Amino acid sequence: MELNNKVVLVTGGGTGIGRATSLALAERGATVIVNYSRSQSDAEETVRRINHEGGRAVAMQANVSQDKEVRIMIETIVQQFGTVDLLVNNAGITRHIPMDDLEAATGEVWDELFDVNVKGMFYCARATAPYMKKNKQGAIVNIGSIAGQTGLGSSLPYAVSKAAVHGLTKSLARALAPDIRVNCVAAGRRRDKMVGRKGRTNEPACSQASITADSDTRRYRIHGLRNFGTGSDDRSDHYGGQRTILVGRARRLKKLKEAYICQNGNLCFL
Repeated sequence: MELNNKVVLVTGGGTGIGRATSLALAERGATVIVNYSRSQSDAEETVRRINHEGGRAVAMQANVSQDKEVRIMIETIVQQFGTVDLLVNNAGITRHIPMDDLEAATGEVWDELFDVNVKGMFYCARATAPYMKKNKQGAIVNIGSIAGQTGLGSSLPYAVSKAAVHGLTKSLARALAPDIRVNCVAAGRRRDKMVGRKGRTNEPACSQASITADSDTRRYRIHGLRNFGTGSDDRSDHYGGQRTILVGRARRLKKLKEAYICQNGNLCFL
């Protein structure tokens, strides 16, 4: 998709991977809506940097776990910019709980993480899909996690919520094809506000790779991918992080595959 003058919504776009994504999209000519829930100063700083460098961006508040707020946000974007061409479902939260402490994984924790990490992505996809379908094209990128593949991460509910994101991606790809492409980036370890500056998690290290499912030929093509490194706004860092990619695109496709590159260099299909 050509990004020049396209309208892009990045949820949680003020920090970490969201900020890096917002800056990268703006560099390619997109108009970026930087969504935030509580990190207003971070979102406004991201917008300031984009506009200072000649791009176009605005900050917009909405809690993605609240369907009503999401719908109001999308309506506001459409009123101001005419449409939504691309959605990056990046907003997410976690709780740092030892994996073996099952009692600490309370119902409240499960609800909180699923409301933002899973239902929030669905709400945003549902609200933007009609405008993409009207344009006969669109793209949705969900930010997942290697934790969703390995079962390890900052907490058990977090890992399960990211596994749900991967499943949501496949189902949305089937539901919204052929007009809207739906993909998932399963991020690995990084240094940001979610995992801390030292990036200490239980997630295994994987290298960047992209595997694309061709909806017509049913063939899978593997690509290299510039990754987001630390998820910070330091451009020099973007090539040094650990990443894995999940891609789901459905149209007469019987099976969508997932892949990652392990430390030994082998491409592993799951």
